Amino acid sequence: MKKITLSEIIQMDKVPRLNLINSATGYKSANLIGTCSSDGKENVAIFSSVTHLGSEPPLVGFILRPTTVPRDTYKNIKETDFFTINHISEEMIADAHQTSANYEQGISEFDETNLTSEYLDDYKCPFVKGSPVRLLCKYVNEYYLKENDCIHIIASIEAIYVEEELIQKDNWLQLDKGNVVTINGLDGYALPKLIDRFEYARPKQKSKSKLRNGA
Repeated sequence: MKKITLSEIIQMDKVPRLNLINSATGYKSANLIGTCSSDGKENVAIFSSVTHLGSEPPLVGFILRPTTVPRDTYKNIKETDFFTINHISEEMIADAHQTSANYEQGISEFDETNLTSEYLDDYKCPFVKGSPVRLLCKYVNEYYLKENDCIHIIASIEAIYVEEELIQKDNWLQLDKGNVVTINGLDGYALPKLIDRFEYARPKQKSKSKLRNGA
C-alpha cells in the first residue's frame, strides 16, 4: 500500500491534489440544488456535500465554497430562504455535471443544459424535473468555517417528493430503484446497488440481515 504524506500532498500541483483529496474520503451524495432569486431568475448547481443532520426536526446541511466570487445559490437562498435538493439519476449525469461550469452571474443553468425546472404546489423555487427524490428546504442557519473560508448551510426539510416505487413498507427509500448516482471525487459518477439491510445493531449480538430474514 502506498503512503502519501501531508508534505507530499502540499507539494502536488492543484489538479492532482484536488483529485486525490476529493476522492480519498469516499463516495459522496450527488444532488442538484435549485434556487430562484427574488426577481425570478432561476439557478441550479451540482453539490456533493449534502448531508443528513437530524430527523427530529428533519435537518440537512451542505457546504458552500468561499463567497469571494459571486455564488448565485447563496445569494438566492439569502434572498428567499427556500431551495430544493434534487437527487441525480443516471440519465442526468452529463447535464448535472455541466452545471459546475463557471457561468456568469445571473445565467440560469436550466437554459444552458437539458435540465428542466418544475414548480410544485405553488412553491417559489424550482425542482428538477425527472429527479426521483426531491426535497423542499428552508434556510435555518449558517456557520462560517474559518479554516477554509467556506460556509456550512443548515436547512429544514419542509416537504419530500419521491417516486412511489422507491418507498419501502417502513418508509425507507431504496435509491437504487431510481438509478440514483453517487460522486467519486470531482468528476466520477457511480451507480450504487443495494447489497443488504440490517436490523438495529446491539452489543454482543450478531448483525441480522433484514433482506435475508424477509423483514
